[in-house]
Amino acid sequence: MEWETRRLATTGYYLAFIVLGLILAVLGPTLPSLAQQTGSQLGQVSFLFTARALGGFCGAILSGRLYDRRAGHPMLIVTLLTFFVSLMLVPLIPLLWLLSLLIFVVGLAEGTLDVGINTLLVWVHGRAVGPYMNGLHFFFGIGAFLSPVIIAQILAYDVPVRWGFWILALLVLPALLWIWRVPSPAAPAKEENRAPQRADSVIIALIAILLALYAGAEIGFGGWIFSYAVALETGTETSAAYLTSLFWGTFTIGRLLAIPLARQLRPRTILLGDLLGAAASVALIFVARQSQVALWVGTVGAGLSLASVFPTVLTLAERRMTITGKVTSAFFVGASIGAMTLPWVIGQLFTAVGPATTMLAILVDLLLGVGALFLVLRYAPASGEPEGGA
Repeated sequence: MEWETRRLATTGYYLAFIVLGLILAVLGPTLPSLAQQTGSQLGQVSFLFTARALGGFCGAILSGRLYDRRAGHPMLIVTLLTFFVSLMLVPLIPLLWLLSLLIFVVGLAEGTLDVGINTLLVWVHGRAVGPYMNGLHFFFGIGAFLSPVIIAQILAYDVPVRWGFWILALLVLPALLWIWRVPSPAAPAKEENRAPQRADSVIIALIAILLALYAGAEIGFGGWIFSYAVALETGTETSAAYLTSLFWGTFTIGRLLAIPLARQLRPRTILLGDLLGAAASVALIFVARQSQVALWVGTVGAGLSLASVFPTVLTLAERRMTITGKVTSAFFVGASIGAMTLPWVIGQLFTAVGPATTMLAILVDLLLGVGALFLVLRYAPASGEPEGGA
């Protein structure tokens, strides 16, 4: 593939990942509005997190082999078109079960897009993919930052929330049109320079569990911080939307800062610091739950700490086993399970026990993540891991 074609493809993938961030972050700030729209309680409408994650789970399982057998860009176009239509329809649906079905379809498209772009980017750049992969996840953070800002402006000017969804739908179109005009990259030859190794199923399972716990914390915090702040009266709906944006904004900055850190530190060191830093930040919010300062400082800490976990786990896995499509699929399935489970649990506890349980649930999840990391390091062979992250 020529350099110009690689550049155009990479730009399209970055635009698509901005869209992915926009869609992933919109549910949290709009959850109360969607509850009112469907005549539901917050605990009931929190099932939307589960529906989306379940869709992502199915998308991750089903799409891997499709990308191996079919041209990738037409599949990306279908997922982006699904996003556009879904965002136009979401604010028009008054029934929770029907809205849940639509959000499941959105999740299906998310999983398909996520697996596809991570795969296609590797096909485009080969072994030089490292910096481009970091850039990809950075642009996801940009989208996740912008989405709550847009919703906050909608709320600040007392505009119906449906216009926020429709604005986001229009922002899908540039990525769709860009990818439309770029040819799909060809799948790499099956033969590898290095002999394939059989990955230990125990290690794969442990890494999948680690990613599940991480994804639960990320989506749980980003999805519920809005409702948490409003319920405890530590902010208005507008300021809570900005708080959500602050989380995703620092999340984006954290991914940018992780690029030079990855060249100096081992993945294990970065991951341990990330998980402990996130746990400390969430603990601060939980202990000082009536403090606005603690809430904002803890949100910054959580965003910065969680930012580099996902790409660093993938780096750690790549250095300790041979990565195949089947292995990658298992990792994404694990992340999808975590993303569908913890936010739903938080929703049940939020209504039945109280909003303070939000941070307690995330804190327990992160501490379990630290334990899962130690198990990965214990069972995965450490030979060949360089001192630095690069």
